[in-house]
Amino acid sequence: MIELDGLTKHFGSKVAVDHLSFQVRPGMVTGFLGPNGAGKSTTMRMMLDLDNPTSGNVRIDGKRYRELDEPLKYIGALLDAKAMHGGRSAYNNLLCLAQANRIPTARVDQVLDVVGLTPVARKKSKGFSLGMGQRLGIASALLGDPEILMFDEPVNGLDPEGIHWIRNLMKSLASEGRTIFVSSHLMSEMALTADHLIVIGQGKLLADTSMADFIHENSRSFVRLRSPQRERLREVLRESGLTAVEAGSGTVEIDGATTEELGELAARHQITLHELSSQRASLEEAFMQMTAGSVEYHAHGTSHAGPPSDQQPGPQWGQSYQSDKGA
Repeated sequence: MIELDGLTKHFGSKVAVDHLSFQVRPGMVTGFLGPNGAGKSTTMRMMLDLDNPTSGNVRIDGKRYRELDEPLKYIGALLDAKAMHGGRSAYNNLLCLAQANRIPTARVDQVLDVVGLTPVARKKSKGFSLGMGQRLGIASALLGDPEILMFDEPVNGLDPEGIHWIRNLMKSLASEGRTIFVSSHLMSEMALTADHLIVIGQGKLLADTSMADFIHENSRSFVRLRSPQRERLREVLRESGLTAVEAGSGTVEIDGATTEELGELAARHQITLHELSSQRASLEEAFMQMTAGSVEYHAHGTSHAGPPSDQQPGPQWGQSYQSDKGA
């Protein structure tokens, strides 16, 4: 288990992380979400003692990371796949890690096989594609067979097969009772992977809840109806105390009723329906709703689609730029 208690980090006058307190529990995949600049990467670095907190602390199974005798056997992490030595082969990169952490050499071949890099094990990692480098980083996190795993943008550079693989890998590891903590901007993938969510904005905790509860509490679900007897349908809905919201293309949207209830209502009044569908909110919609007030950098619309001219430099052309510091 990972426990954060009042974790705070200042970079000069900027507060990157602001009194964060939460737990990452075993047996589930916990997603870590937040807009760019929210403090996610800084938080994960402090978990691993790569950055010192201004105040507060992090405990991994009751200890700070630096207090762990054999840290790779407690916690494996992928924060930056590019951290591997480009002049070494995939095998030798992992072998160095294994020898430095008293991990059996046989484990190197095992994790290379798990991530699918056995055919290129003897090739230098500087020639790897982004996806291959990501797989090597994942292999390094798995090397010590740890009970806790942390991944920052693990699907970055992976093809669809690789994304499917890492999703199933994380779920499988969680089912073994391990603690899985993963940060990602890919909402569609997070919705398929995470059981629990930690959401932060401007360094502050915004949500610590299950995936289902987060979506339910931060977005709208409704039923969409379409009928050739449009006016009759609206009259029946009104008489039943339901409000129909026009949605275009002859459809209406209803809150506060299920598809079963609305289908039975239409049948009782002999109203033909061409569409009766439940529209459930997505994680992306819920996330946008939750973090709307915490986004530090906003893009703006532009009246032309071409590139900026010399008279219209980039930062004025429909978007704001930012550093990745503290993302």
